[in-house]
Amino acid sequence: MARVSYLLDTHIVSEPLAGTPNPGVLEGIRIHSNGLAIASVTWQELLYGMLLLPAGRRRAQIENYLLNRVHPSLPILGFDAAAAQWQAEQRARLRSIGQTPAYPDSQIAAIAAVNQCVLVTRNVADFEVYQAAGLSIENWFDEAA
Repeated sequence: MARVSYLLDTHIVSEPLAGTPNPGVLEGIRIHSNGLAIASVTWQELLYGMLLLPAGRRRAQIENYLLNRVHPSLPILGFDAAAAQWQAEQRARLRSIGQTPAYPDSQIAAIAAVNQCVLVTRNVADFEVYQAAGLSIENWFDEAA
């Protein structure tokens, strides 16, 4: 198995299901397919969103995509002791300067940071506060196909 280099946020994993998927995202997934992973937090967000949908064609499509394409092909990196330490340090640092980013975002950032992955997200603004702690971020929505 190739080394995991990119941790995909929820919007990136969901993009292939969009009516007109962003070409930059699709190209990033294609180019880096052997080095991609998702966080356990992201997996929970994806499943939760699916389970909120009423039974029907759209939910079946998403369920098929998640269980038969995403889960078998992308490693799911867990929130472990190292991630908990990193997250606690960053939350304390940010609170000391009056910032309180979303808790799940801090978990995703921690998982990316301790696994030395670039976090690929559409919501760069939600994660920029962690760049001071060494988190690398890319937005494939901005990149040309």
